[in-house]
Amino acid sequence: MREETDVLIAGLGPVGAALGVYLGRMGVRAIAIERDMDVYPMPRAAHLDHETMRLLHLAGGAEAVSKASQPLSAYEFRNAKGELLTGFLPKGALAPTGWPWTSMFHQPTLEHALRARLATLPSVSVRLGHALRAYRVEGEGVIAEVETPEGTKEIAARFLVGCDGGNSTVRRGAGITFDDMGFDEPWLVIDTVLTGGVTRISTVGLQYCDPARPVTSMPMAPGRHRFEFMLLPHEKPEDVMGDEAIAAMIAPYHDPALFEIERRAVYRFHALIAKEWRKGPVILAGDAAHQMPPFLGQGLCSGTRDAANLAWKIEAVLRGRAGDALLDSYQAEREPHVRMITGMAVALGKIVCTQDAEAARARDKDMLAAPEDKRMNEMIALEGLKSGVLPGGGMVAPDARFRGARLDDAAGYAPILVTREESDATRAFVASGAFTVALSALEDGAEGFAALMNGAPALLIRPDRYVFGAGEAAALLAAWSAYLAGGGVAASIAAA
Repeated sequence: MREETDVLIAGLGPVGAALGVYLGRMGVRAIAIERDMDVYPMPRAAHLDHETMRLLHLAGGAEAVSKASQPLSAYEFRNAKGELLTGFLPKGALAPTGWPWTSMFHQPTLEHALRARLATLPSVSVRLGHALRAYRVEGEGVIAEVETPEGTKEIAARFLVGCDGGNSTVRRGAGITFDDMGFDEPWLVIDTVLTGGVTRISTVGLQYCDPARPVTSMPMAPGRHRFEFMLLPHEKPEDVMGDEAIAAMIAPYHDPALFEIERRAVYRFHALIAKEWRKGPVILAGDAAHQMPPFLGQGLCSGTRDAANLAWKIEAVLRGRAGDALLDSYQAEREPHVRMITGMAVALGKIVCTQDAEAARARDKDMLAAPEDKRMNEMIALEGLKSGVLPGGGMVAPDARFRGARLDDAAGYAPILVTREESDATRAFVASGAFTVALSALEDGAEGFAALMNGAPALLIRPDRYVFGAGEAAALLAAWSAYLAGGGVAASIAAA
């Protein structure tokens, strides 16, 4: 018997789970399938930035994560002598979103929290022990063959979203290939639990740019620490996986007795971006669409942004409030952001991964030429949207207090219209599902919205919390309607 749904999500890692929550919050019928029965118990992703914590808050996962995370006080790149080559410092305790600039977290905690939130959403069904085997496009949707504990079953869906990782069955089934950005290095990743009741050995993330062996030393959630060791050209994975080999690699930096090894695995750090993120009803998100080296800690952050960008567009198309062409904006908006981040991660990776001693000496001489205080920078600011917004828009909106809580809590996963006064246009926005709020009603943080408005009577924020634009409410409504219709930025600007 064939089952039907609006959206079939393949893969229930953090990206698939967040997508499911966003869809469920809007009442969209979705089925999320996952091959494994349980959350993978070991940490994998390690870092969340403030933008991602804010998006995960909308998905119901940030509170649990914040209790099992710690911010970095600095992120430093040092040479073999321990000299600072470059580094980054947070701009303060909290970003304008109301979350720490950096959070080193425990991924299983996040996944459990997202699944608990999914369980409260009646329109979303989670199927564990279910694996996508194949699918075919039929009409405007797909027919998927899913292996279940009871045998193979078919699920018909209007959209299939592949959140199924780097080896994505969805991507391979669509025949989508990668654009290789030229980075491929093998690293041993060691996750440890600190012994003797120690909570942390440092709050600084360190990249040791030692040509003899590049090393990463990174505080994780309280009581945990991660090491990453680059494999040398002559080494095989089995050469570095043993306890003695790992202890010898840790010893130059810390006493190996401080650490109980929880996980050891060799990964290849890639820089890959899918050439197509959508083929008709088939869409890719997260690692299925892009993979990047970990030197900026943006892999899971980027996947979460994918889910936040995509879910409300799918809902608008399903409900007939948007044209199918709106989904073409997904890759157009997200790929430049991902490509920029990946390029930055590759550039930092090339600093870290230099194994030629002479090249490392030249690198050190060049980078040490600047005074030490000039080598420390503010945490890297990521660009906003370059399309899908009006001129002057595209930055991440701040959050503010509203009626004693976060504005994000009141608005939910929906557009937000901040106005100076009510009008027919603001009431029309309410009718379209947007959350409207008077600037005067905002408490702590209202100045951030006032600055973005810059005297304009209204400010429109997309569900993914990027600023769409500022202006007259009626003009914003017309531009937003044109954007949803699939007319693109040009049509939106013309409407405004």
